[in-house]
Amino acid sequence: MDIDTNHPAEVREEKKSGKAGKIVACVLLSGCLVASLGLNIYQAAVTNQKSGEFIDYIYDRIAEEEKKENEYIEDGFKVGGEYEIRSTTHISDAYKGGDDSQLSEEDKDTLNMAKKVLDEIIEDGMTNYEKEEAVYQWMVKNIGGSSRGVISRPGMDRSAFTPHDVLTSKNAVCVGYATTFRLFMNMLGMDCHIVHNEYHSWDLVQLDGDWYHVDIYSDVHGVMYGNFNMTDEVCESGHNWDQSALPEASSVKYSPAVQNAMPVEDIYGVPATLKSAMDEREQNKDSANSVFFFSFTTPLTEDGMSAAEYLANYLELVMDGMLEDSYYFGAQWYPSEKEDEYILGLLMENRNTDEEAGLDSDSPEVQKIIQAIAEAFELDPAMLGGDPEGGDYPDDSIAAPETVGSQTVVTENGEIVATWEGGGSVAIP
Repeated sequence: MDIDTNHPAEVREEKKSGKAGKIVACVLLSGCLVASLGLNIYQAAVTNQKSGEFIDYIYDRIAEEEKKENEYIEDGFKVGGEYEIRSTTHISDAYKGGDDSQLSEEDKDTLNMAKKVLDEIIEDGMTNYEKEEAVYQWMVKNIGGSSRGVISRPGMDRSAFTPHDVLTSKNAVCVGYATTFRLFMNMLGMDCHIVHNEYHSWDLVQLDGDWYHVDIYSDVHGVMYGNFNMTDEVCESGHNWDQSALPEASSVKYSPAVQNAMPVEDIYGVPATLKSAMDEREQNKDSANSVFFFSFTTPLTEDGMSAAEYLANYLELVMDGMLEDSYYFGAQWYPSEKEDEYILGLLMENRNTDEEAGLDSDSPEVQKIIQAIAEAFELDPAMLGGDPEGGDYPDDSIAAPETVGSQTVVTENGEIVATWEGGGSVAIP
């Protein structure tokens, strides 16, 4: 388009029109830039928001876990709504510091009883594991030993849940075992927590930086070492608790299976090694309740693991019927420190361990009791461990019942030498 420079108005109009076009172009370009920038800002904002929400979620989770740990109540919690877990730190501190001046009379008494036990069972040079095991064995053998008795004697509290009452009465509920064991561990310088749910409690003890579950209550009423130094995985089979609130127990180094395993070449070496170990324990008058562990120098194949099932079944038959004593028998695999290798545990409880009543069963007093019961219920006194002939009893007014049913006398080799009906005696040829 030609511009007539002789007409200034046209020139001004054209310049104005060109300037407007440039402005429109600039506005459009600026709009695009702003739109693009806005999109980027929006995307960044969304990304930041999502990142922030994720970070907040992580922090919330951490806070929630910390809250659980902070909310976990050890001392002051009442198991079963009745038996309170009470702190004994002041007692263990007094023991380690050698100053009991700030303790109450009851706490001093507790300290003296606990100290007497440790003086009896702890020897110089023991490792922490050996000290822990010594305390465990003493508690299994001495606390709750009369718990199967029918009558609770005066002064014997079967609901003892504090170390003072436990060490005084030698009886305990689960909280009593847990708090007393924790007291001993703390006195020996070992860290120990009490694990609990609403109805049961046990211990979590630290050895060389690793943690282990110990449930003495269950072993007193079950089998020795059955619940000693367990991992979380093993413990889960019979216990439940808030695992987020307590340290993880994953090591098997100080499990009784690893510490006490007897090496055998294969499955066929177990019976002879077991019998030898049983004889040795009987000679040493060890606990009637025992667990024997076997590690295999040659790792078991699948066939070997299957053969172990047959071994356990036949051993159960032997323990239950062919030996003089009668045993509860069980078998279980335990993890070894070596990956994919296991230790065989054979668990036995002697069913013939009668509680000491303070009187011999052959004493005149006990025989008189048997005779009185037999007369009242028309039973053979021999069924209750009495003299079938009526014997010499302190009170001659108590006589053997006239009719006691069919009687049979058998010699040691199984031969029947006499059979008769009713009471009285018979001459054995």
